[in-house]
Amino acid sequence: MGYGHVPMLPVRARILGVMDIYAPGRPGSTAWPSNWQRPQWPAPARVRAFCTSRTGGVSAAPYDSMNLGQHVGDLPEAVAANRFQLQQALGVRTVFLNQVHGCEVVALTQAHTDGVQADGSWTAAQGLACAVLVADCLPLLLCTTDGSHVAALHAGWRGLAGAQAPGVARSETGVIETFLRGQAASGLGPARWMAWLGPCIGPQAFEVGNEVREAFLPGSPSATLAFAPQVSGKWLADLALLARQRLHFAGVAGVYGNDSSAPWCTVDNPLRFFSHRRDRVSGRFAAGIWRV
Repeated sequence: MGYGHVPMLPVRARILGVMDIYAPGRPGSTAWPSNWQRPQWPAPARVRAFCTSRTGGVSAAPYDSMNLGQHVGDLPEAVAANRFQLQQALGVRTVFLNQVHGCEVVALTQAHTDGVQADGSWTAAQGLACAVLVADCLPLLLCTTDGSHVAALHAGWRGLAGAQAPGVARSETGVIETFLRGQAASGLGPARWMAWLGPCIGPQAFEVGNEVREAFLPGSPSATLAFAPQVSGKWLADLALLARQRLHFAGVAGVYGNDSSAPWCTVDNPLRFFSHRRDRVSGRFAAGIWRV
């Protein structure tokens, strides 16, 4: 099914237009840094979610200071200390994936440890946080309207485009469609899910070649709205808009968070967010979700 042409999403699917600043508090045994985010969305009371920032942690420059990525060159002991601080703040165990810019989504259980190769995870278990690491790609959190299931997806442009994107295999659709199709087969159709989009590279900073635009156009005429032509022959791409379009046409009515405005851009907010596009060598922040 194509994505059609939709200049504006329905009211329930429009995005909150302000940054969701997390108020200081003590969800776990350690106070959360004041500029971590807590998604502002109508999730059930049993659902908890978070998005970290650069604040906190012990990593030295250029990973300063709350780097949660083990694969970026930071000292392993610093990353371990940062992950321990995160667990203390949340009060639950977070499972980190080995993300490969693909479309595979794994069902997490308490038996899983860090390092599962996938670009998304979901669970119905309590006290187990699904999480993704990002530094320009889009973190996408989901929960069912009854709070029985939660999920976290890593949505770079390759993962969103799916098999149309160079280097993406084992999936005919993008990570959003792959996940929702699998859930629908278990009786959890798209209408039972809501989504929150976290910070990512913004449309004023994400310059891409024509191959990126071409990866989204088949069956999706509205994707043209997410690409602005440049005199260089390249395009400025709106990653968050592409995700919103795909969620909407997959049948997810409630979409919240990143509205493609400047406060959500990882590149243009260096004091708050890591950005690989901006710094080349950088840490990773995390977004995650769990059930209590």
